Amino acid sequence: MTLSMLVAGGLVGSAVLLSVPLLRRRSARRLARVSGRPAPGSPRIHPPRIQLPPWLDRIRLAAGLAAVAVAVLSGGWWGLLAGPVVAVVLDRGLRRLEPAALRARRAREAAALPLAADLLAVTLRGGTPVEQAVAAVGEALPGPLGERLARVARLLRLGAPAAEAWAEIAPVTGGERLIRAAVRSADHGGALSAALRGLADDLRADRAAATEAAARRAAVLIVLPLGLCFLPAFILSGLVPVIVAVLGDVL
Repeated sequence: MTLSMLVAGGLVGSAVLLSVPLLRRRSARRLARVSGRPAPGSPRIHPPRIQLPPWLDRIRLAAGLAAVAVAVLSGGWWGLLAGPVVAVVLDRGLRRLEPAALRARRAREAAALPLAADLLAVTLRGGTPVEQAVAAVGEALPGPLGERLARVARLLRLGAPAAEAWAEIAPVTGGERLIRAAVRSADHGGALSAALRGLADDLRADRAAATEAAARRAAVLIVLPLGLCFLPAFILSGLVPVIVAVLGDVL
């Protein structure tokens, strides 16, 4: 084992040790920020032991160490070219990682949003005030979206502006359209129930289109492994005998 391999292994190990604990804390904080509750097992925030410069965080440091490891292993000009590429890819990839619990929560909220819009439209059409209608729908809807609507209702009852109160559902996919409709109704006095009925239909149509696109993409991805399996067999059974026969006649 050469010295460069030892150095690269040490750098990669240091990058893993730096990135894994940080990714766990980032995932817990993101889940807590989306759910509105403190993350389990991390109710207290302790000051870090090592103060890094403002432009350098642990993910960037881990990406830099991995890039140096790649440069050491590759050597020469290839290493100088591959190192920055690895650093950028790792930095962006690690920052985009999302915990499975957060993905599942987002999916549940997006699936329940059309039903919430329908229920709000029906409740408002009966003459119920907005804050009471939102509170009733929040109680009727189980899951994370109901919790968000309950917080919206509490803020409206406390006299918060409509834009501030409805911002609670901004992280939900499609929630920005509901926010625009609610804020427009509060500012200009338009009928919110009619806007919510149209919004519910649009959200269902968008969800159906996204599901169809995902199904088509899955069909394409399924074909790729089959092609990778059949291509070597085709080469071995079809092309190799022909090449061997031609070479036998020539030689």
